[in-house]
Amino acid sequence: MEQEHKSPLINTIDYSIRKKADLIEKNYWAYALRAVFASIYLTIGLAISIYVCDKLNHIVDGLGKFGYGLMFGWCLVMIVYMNAELGTSNMMYMVNAVHRKVIPTKTAWKILATCIFFNFVGAVIATFFMSQTLPFSAGHFEPDTSYLISAVTTKLEKTPWTQFVEGIFANMVVNISVFVSMRMKDDAGKVISTIFIIFIFAFLGFEHVIANFSTFSLAFFTNGGPVEGMTVMSVLSNFLFAGLGNFVGGGLLIGLNYSWLNNRSEKYVD
Repeated sequence: MEQEHKSPLINTIDYSIRKKADLIEKNYWAYALRAVFASIYLTIGLAISIYVCDKLNHIVDGLGKFGYGLMFGWCLVMIVYMNAELGTSNMMYMVNAVHRKVIPTKTAWKILATCIFFNFVGAVIATFFMSQTLPFSAGHFEPDTSYLISAVTTKLEKTPWTQFVEGIFANMVVNISVFVSMRMKDDAGKVISTIFIIFIFAFLGFEHVIANFSTFSLAFFTNGGPVEGMTVMSVLSNFLFAGLGNFVGGGLLIGLNYSWLNNRSEKYVD
């Protein structure tokens, strides 16, 4: 307990872990709904990011990518402030939980598996209904020129190794944003830091498995079927290798390392 008192960041992480464990054990479906809502918020952020990107590209070709990157950060802002459950940040939380024995290992994996599954469920539901809106309907959405379709096609063309490595960097960035947000004293700082840190992986197009749940589903529904290169195996392969990379980046390189580092010194703690 003394070490926890000296590490405010770790204390905050431990509180979040226990809060998640308490909810899933007392009301599983309430936790599942928070995971569904994470993908709903992500889909809303994804939709405006794509729409801004396509509109800016009509002005200057290539300009849209900057708009996409800046708008995409609002996905995480909504998720954090609406207390939704995101699988990739939970990779960091749950590895930390297991390493520090904050909650039972079985509970930690239950939280992570439930969160990822219902993130997927939420993504399919949210993107289907988003595809029924005017901006993404036939006659308004232009698949031949939309960034959404070209981005998904590019993602599916990447090798498994590329997807894995990009997944590492993507979830390092996401969890750096989570860590930085915890250290901020005011809401303006949290929002600004989140937007500009998330810009890194969004602009570079790195692989984030939960974001890909929504991106691939929205592309499928708005295109009226699979885009070029989209098969069951190519999509599952992306989810697998991006997800493994996300686990290494967020779970091991951030979650495990910082858990370990904060047990190495009584003074040099986060």
